[in-house]
Amino acid sequence: MSAPPPSPAPDQRPFFTLALTTGIQVLVSMAALAMPVLASLIAQHVNQSAAAVASWLAAVVYLGAMVGAITSGPLIQRWGAIRLSQTGLLLCAGGLLLACVGVWPVLLLSAFVIGLGYGPITPASSHLLSRSTPAHRLSLVFSVKQTGVPLGVFLVALVAPGMGVAFGWKVALAVLCIPCVAMAAFSQRLRSTLDVELAKAARMNVASLLGPMRMVLTLPLLRQMALCSFLFAMAQLLVTAYTVIYLHETLGYGLVLAGLLLSVAQMGGVVGRIAWGYVADRWLGALTTLSLLAAIMGACAIVMALLSSTVPVLAMAALLLAFGMASIGWNGVYLAEVARRAPPGQAATATGGTLFFTFLGNVVGPVALGLAIQHLGGFKAAYLLLALPLLVTSAVLYLGARRA
Repeated sequence: MSAPPPSPAPDQRPFFTLALTTGIQVLVSMAALAMPVLASLIAQHVNQSAAAVASWLAAVVYLGAMVGAITSGPLIQRWGAIRLSQTGLLLCAGGLLLACVGVWPVLLLSAFVIGLGYGPITPASSHLLSRSTPAHRLSLVFSVKQTGVPLGVFLVALVAPGMGVAFGWKVALAVLCIPCVAMAAFSQRLRSTLDVELAKAARMNVASLLGPMRMVLTLPLLRQMALCSFLFAMAQLLVTAYTVIYLHETLGYGLVLAGLLLSVAQMGGVVGRIAWGYVADRWLGALTTLSLLAAIMGACAIVMALLSSTVPVLAMAALLLAFGMASIGWNGVYLAEVARRAPPGQAATATGGTLFFTFLGNVVGPVALGLAIQHLGGFKAAYLLLALPLLVTSAVLYLGARRA
């Protein structure tokens, strides 16, 4: 009988690995949300409504992300997490440049390419971080890494609208591809130390593609995590992709001010991801923390639906701060629990499987929210329709935590 393969050597520079994976997450998040944030400007060029542009581009980005996530497990085994992350960065850069063609079908294709680059990044980072993080710190460390998502959206919301107004949305997209290429080049020097124990014979076939989903559907807690993330992803998308349009077109805010207010929500997400990770590790546990976050999301969605154009800017900023802390702050707790409950050595596969359902929420979300906006009374109806299942999910997660 042959001896089992040795375990990978522990990461000797865990803080540096955390910083690197966080930086990569920032850049791909900027790329993924750049076009939805600029939807009001792109809509003028393609003769469609801003809501329709944001809905379709966001949906196609996450459709590509589903493909990228579900194929990430075998690719990480064969290429390594750093090589796959470099590929993702270059795909994001290429998608941003392709979008500058400015034709609607090409814009949709560019969104899919960006999604292909975005999808594998989280499984790749989970693979790296699960090797270097003690189990009792997983929620906090994964939450710190996941701050890269709201930080990326914060940066793109801060700079892209102003750059788009001043120089055009094509220039804004072209500029955003530069740091993606630079990070891909910088990561090369680290590949020899982080991409270890590669399985060169790992194959891409039907079994390897279905393996992550099979794992999620057969393990009850992973299944529960995947299903609640489907809904949480829709809430996060409502904040990240639609806030600028809602404030600008429904409540009458200027485009630059609306972008700044979205930045407030993203900063709330940054703070929330770290704070909720600490709370989950130290006090409440993952399921109770996620139940609390679902309740906050539902309450904030109801308040958003009741707003009028007379609401003070500071009050709007406070509301978006709270909404961002909950709707953007849940990912680290969720991903850490997935890694914690995954079979030994299978954190990347379990993460890819659950993210398939997370990104499915991001694909279904724009279509469902877009239909609600167009046919059921605008953005206010979309907020109310999302609030009810969030509150139900909060109760289900709380009861699950009590049983656990």
